[in-house]
Amino acid sequence: MKIAVLGCGSRGRTYSRIAAAWKERYQLTAACDLIESRARLIADLGDGVTVFTKDDDFFAAGKLADIVIIATQDSDHFGHALRAIDAGYDVLLEKPAAQSLEECEILDRKAKEHGVKIGLCFVLRYTPFYQTIRSVIDSGRLGRIISIHASEGVEPYHQAHSFVRGHWAISADSTPMILAKCSHDTDLLCWFTDSQIKNVSSFGRLEYFHSANAPAGATARCSDGCPHISSCFYDAHRYLSDKRNWLRMVLDGAETATDEQIMQFIQTSPWGRCVYHCDNDVVDHQVISGEMENGISVTFSMTAFDMGRSMEIYGTRGSLKGGHAWKEAGAYELSVRDHTTGATEEIIIEHPPELGYAGHGGGDEGIIDSLDRLFGPQGKLASGLDGFPGHQFALLAEKARVEGAVVSASSGK
Repeated sequence: MKIAVLGCGSRGRTYSRIAAAWKERYQLTAACDLIESRARLIADLGDGVTVFTKDDDFFAAGKLADIVIIATQDSDHFGHALRAIDAGYDVLLEKPAAQSLEECEILDRKAKEHGVKIGLCFVLRYTPFYQTIRSVIDSGRLGRIISIHASEGVEPYHQAHSFVRGHWAISADSTPMILAKCSHDTDLLCWFTDSQIKNVSSFGRLEYFHSANAPAGATARCSDGCPHISSCFYDAHRYLSDKRNWLRMVLDGAETATDEQIMQFIQTSPWGRCVYHCDNDVVDHQVISGEMENGISVTFSMTAFDMGRSMEIYGTRGSLKGGHAWKEAGAYELSVRDHTTGATEEIIIEHPPELGYAGHGGGDEGIIDSLDRLFGPQGKLASGLDGFPGHQFALLAEKARVEGAVVSASSGK
């Protein structure tokens, strides 16, 4: 299977490195990025990979692969996906697919009209943890599912890095937090219930990361002589020490950068700003309550001030609980209780080696490993936008939050 890559930042490079390791299955043919050095990094992974620095030139070159991985900035996904459809590419599209429900519907319709498959990078589906949960559901051990609760703790520094200082800090420039970060979770809720959202309500806001919470005397940048750097958890100088690994996502050449180069980055880039003096507007906590079309009740909570995901599924024959909170507390990561016997089985999840921020618990490797099974001649995907229900769920939840109302999928009101 031939693969082209449009957008050669962190996500594009991660997928490319994994694909390049399976040379007998995948061949990288083209790499396009505005920053040529990024495209060259992907070109170096294969033989004869054509490099482009303009998307116009990439699409003008004709169809160069069976599938194009689109990993550009959020605001570019919709336009690039439309052009890929017109060019006849099947598409692996980094989430979010688009910035609005209307754009998602357009992609779905256009892809079906052209016989094109669009798979979204919902990599959590491919992790051992969530694959195990899916297997338990399919086994019938839980009986009929009545309700599900899921939660995600983004982790405070991650929130600051990505959603206060970073690319996803302003909703209008990317997407709302519930789509940018939590569409994984809304997708899982649709996947586990085998259904779509019917009615949804939601509450949340930006509570902490704004100027009203800045300590007295806090400067605009951490490097401006701020008197609080020695005690501030969010001090950007941590990029020189224990948070250095995060620079790989935002600083080209971070692996070999000197302390002086990193210090200049802190002094000049958005990632050196005080977290209380940024222009961010996305929420730092949000809760959702929903009813699926098949009657299953679902709830979800997201907070910046915890770490890891958890899942609870309640069925007529049994219940399932698991995730980071249980593992952190010293329990098994996943357990299933049988209502009839009262017995609880603790399930050990075999995880791949930890790859950090970019690994997603094995999901990145899992989705690339599945490309030929998803997009091949006998592939599982049908024409259209796979994963649309999860995006619909997230965007309707955001509408409910903003309007302070229960929103129905049938009417959008």
